[in-house]
Amino acid sequence: MKIGLIGTGNMGGILAEAIADGQGIYPSNLYVTNRTLSKAEELKRKIPQIHVCQTASEVITNTDLIFLCMKPLDLFPILNDNQALFTDDKCVVSITSPISVEQLETIAGCSCVRAIPSITNRALAGVSLVTYGKSCTDEWRKKVDELLSTFSSPVEIDNSITRVASDIVSCGPAFFSYLTQRFIEAAVSNTGIDHDTATILSANMLIGLGELLRKEFYTLPALQQKVCVKGGITGEGIKVMEQELGDVFDHLFEATHEKFREDLEAVKKQFN
Repeated sequence: MKIGLIGTGNMGGILAEAIADGQGIYPSNLYVTNRTLSKAEELKRKIPQIHVCQTASEVITNTDLIFLCMKPLDLFPILNDNQALFTDDKCVVSITSPISVEQLETIAGCSCVRAIPSITNRALAGVSLVTYGKSCTDEWRKKVDELLSTFSSPVEIDNSITRVASDIVSCGPAFFSYLTQRFIEAAVSNTGIDHDTATILSANMLIGLGELLRKEFYTLPALQQKVCVKGGITGEGIKVMEQELGDVFDHLFEATHEKFREDLEAVKKQFN
């Protein structure tokens, strides 16, 4: 199987590196292109065996499974301009949440899938969110699932929870990185610890926390109970968080869903 990636920006590049490191295919079977070709060439310096193509049509022609790794409003022109190349033996995968598989199917006459990756996939970890179109054959379902399993845990989701699931899986690392950065900055500002030491301690704390959850030693509530001894220091910190955080996460999901609705409307106009 030959795989194509159209778009080698942040997520496209991460996806290419994850596919190569996960050994789902030989890197020599990976074909990539980007609107700014220098970005594709930069990726080739990291993975020398991949093929850099001049155009999207060249990628589609030479591959079986094509990932569209671009912003929502940039995807429609690629589909529309190359419609005849998406023959029924191929499979096209969009990695952007505002575009549904049903919309892909209105243009591409092949198996259609939406697979939303996460930056955690770069470490061959975390979840990828998958929604299969009605046009997707059982053979392509199996192939896509096997490929995603080489660098992630694929979770099939219904279209109705696409945004919130993506907030958790795909945006979540950025949200919690921001919280951790604020945590580190507060430690440096209020105590004698230096920034590098606070960063090392915080990073390793997060890695350890992840291992505790992965190995299912504790649930999140059980972990808090275990650390938060009655009358202890942790409890005082939790009280502050309860008071200060308030409805911040409610507002976070409200904001992401509002932006999602705007994107849906913009995409809808293109596909209609």
